[in-house]
Amino acid sequence: MTKKIAVINDLSGFGRCSLTAAISVISSMGVQACPLPTAILTAQTGYPSYYLDDYTDKMEYYRQEWEKMQQTFDGIYTGFVAGEKQIRQIFRFIDTFDTADTFLLVDPVMGDDGIKYDMFTQGLLNQMKRLAKKADIITPNLTELCLLTDADFHALKKLTDTEKLLGNIHRLALDFCPDGPKHIIVTGIRFTDEAGILQMGNLYVSENKTFLSSFPYIGQSYSGTGDLFASCLAAGIANNQSIPEIIQMSGQFLEAAIADSVKEHVPRNDGVNYEKYLHMLQLGTGFF
Repeated sequence: MTKKIAVINDLSGFGRCSLTAAISVISSMGVQACPLPTAILTAQTGYPSYYLDDYTDKMEYYRQEWEKMQQTFDGIYTGFVAGEKQIRQIFRFIDTFDTADTFLLVDPVMGDDGIKYDMFTQGLLNQMKRLAKKADIITPNLTELCLLTDADFHALKKLTDTEKLLGNIHRLALDFCPDGPKHIIVTGIRFTDEAGILQMGNLYVSENKTFLSSFPYIGQSYSGTGDLFASCLAAGIANNQSIPEIIQMSGQFLEAAIADSVKEHVPRNDGVNYEKYLHMLQLGTGFF
C-alpha cells in the first residue's frame, strides 16, 4: 500500500514553500501527502505584503473527520505554525493518530539567520520545545537550534574555526537528544572547508552517529529550502531509506535547484526552481 504522511503546515500562494513544496516533493517520492493547513496565505511571510487566514479553529475539524474515517498515517510532519494555540491543536492530532508505527518529524519553524519570525513569542517557543521533545526527528536551522537549546546564536556565528563551530553545534544537538528526538538534522550551516571554500551543510546528529553533508555555497539563500529538505526527509523515512542517504540525495537536489535559481536571478522570496529537478527524487533514478 502507498505510504501516507499527514503534513501540518501553511499553504502560501507564492513563495514555493510549506505545503506547496511538501506535496510536490512527497508525491514525487511515491508517498501520499495528506495536507492539514495551519493557515492560508496569499504569499509567504517574507514578502512585504501578504494576507493570512488563520486556520487554528479549522484544524480540529480535520482531526475529527479523519478520525471518523479511521485514517492511519506512516508519518506526521509539522512545519509552520501561526501561534502556540496551533501547537496545542497539533498535540491533539498526535494523541489521535500517533502510533508505534508512526514517525513524527517536526520542523520547528521560528526564525533564520539569527532573526525571529513575526509570529514568534516566548509562549510559542515553550510549546515548540515540548513538540520538538516529543518528535522522533527534528530539522532546525542553526537559529532554531539555538532557540530550542537557549544558546547564543551570535556567539556561534562568530566562530571562524570550522571544527569548533561544528563541534559546538554537535554538542547542542546531542544535549537535546536524551529526553527528546532520536535524530536531529541541523540545516543550512555555513562553514569554510579545508580548501577555503565556503560550504552550506546539514549536520545529522544522533546518540551513536554523526554525518555531515555539504556543497559549495553559491552565494544566495532562498525561501522554502528548509521545507523542501524536510519534505525529502519525511518521504525518505516513509520509504525506509537511511537518514544519511536521504540527506545526501536532498542536498544534491537542492544544489541543482539553487544553482538554477541563481543563474536565472530568481528573487529570494520566490523560492527555488525545484520543479524541473523533482525527477532526481523519484524511485528508480539511482538514488534508491
